[in-house]
Amino acid sequence: MDEKLFLTSLTRISPFARTTPGVEQRHRSEWKTGDYVVIELLEGDRGQNVELADGRMAEAYAGARIVGALGERAATLESVGSWQAIGEDGVVNMMTAAGLVGRITSRSSLMPSPIPARYLGHATVDGRPVAMQDFVPAPTGAKLTTPVVLIIGTSMSSGKTIAGRVIVRLLKQRGLKVVGAKLTGAGRYRDVLSLGDAGADAVYDFVDGGLPSSICDEDEYRRGLGVLLDLMAGEEADVVVAEAGASPLEPYNGTVVLEELRPVIGFTLLAASDPYAVSGVMSAFELRPDVVGGVATTTSAGIDLIKKLSGVPAVNVLKSEQHGELDSLLAAKLAL
Repeated sequence: MDEKLFLTSLTRISPFARTTPGVEQRHRSEWKTGDYVVIELLEGDRGQNVELADGRMAEAYAGARIVGALGERAATLESVGSWQAIGEDGVVNMMTAAGLVGRITSRSSLMPSPIPARYLGHATVDGRPVAMQDFVPAPTGAKLTTPVVLIIGTSMSSGKTIAGRVIVRLLKQRGLKVVGAKLTGAGRYRDVLSLGDAGADAVYDFVDGGLPSSICDEDEYRRGLGVLLDLMAGEEADVVVAEAGASPLEPYNGTVVLEELRPVIGFTLLAASDPYAVSGVMSAFELRPDVVGGVATTTSAGIDLIKKLSGVPAVNVLKSEQHGELDSLLAAKLAL
C-alpha cells in the first residue's frame, strides 16, 4: 500500500501503526462485526472526513485507501446502516468518520448523500485476517466498585458529552481522580477525548472493549463491556463519569449498561432534547434522574417545564452560574 492509507480511530487498538496491514478478500459468509477491512474511495468531487487513530481529523479523496471496521449504526438524526446491507457489488460507506464501515440504508434529508467506496478486502497481520476483538486485553477479573456518574440521553445530540465535560471539571476541582468513559454509541474518538481535555485522568470507550459500535448481539456487548469495566476498575479512581450514547431506548444496548452498572451508579444526569421526553425515559426505565441537563434546559422556559412535568431539578450546564447547583447535587449524592 502507498501513502494514501488512512488508519481510522477504530484501528487505535490494533498494531497497524507499526505493521502495515495486508489485504485479503474474504467470502461474504465469513464476514462478522468488528472485522478490520480496507476500502477505497470511489470517484467524486467531495472529500471524506476521516478521524485518525489519534483523534485528528483528515480529509481523504477518491483513490484513498482507508482501514476501518465492519459494524452497524442507527442514528435517529443522521444515518442508519449495517455491514450486512453490503451487496455483491462491494460498494460500502463510511458510516462515521471513525471508520465504521457498512452500507447506509436510511439517512436524514438534512445529511449530504454518502460518499461511495468499495471493499478491497479484510486487513491482515502476518497473512491472517484480523478483527478488533483480536487486540483486546484479557480481563484481570477486577470488579468495578468505583461510584459512577451516569449520563444518559433522550436522543443523540441531546447534550450528554457537554454535561460530561462540565461534571469532570467540577470533580477535578475537588481534587478527585476521575475516569471518563463512553459506554455505548457508534465509534467516534472525539467525545471521549474531550473528557480527557476536561481533566479526566484516563478515558475509555467501547472500542477498547473491541466493539466498533454498541449495536451488536447482547452477549457480545456484555463481553466488550466487561473488558471496559475491568480496564476502568484498574485505574482505582475516585469517580467514573460515564456516558451512555444515544438513548437507552435505542438499539445500542443501553439497557445492559443500566443493568450492569446499577449497583455502582451514584448519580444520574439525563440530557434531554425536549422537556416531554424526560417523562418518557423516566417511565420506560422506571428511573428518576438526579438532575436533567441538555438541550431542553437552555432556556428558563424549558427548565420550568421539566420541573413541572417531572419534579426533577434541571440545570443549564452551559451557564457557569448554574454550575454551583450541579456541584451541590453531585456532592450530596456522592457524599463528597
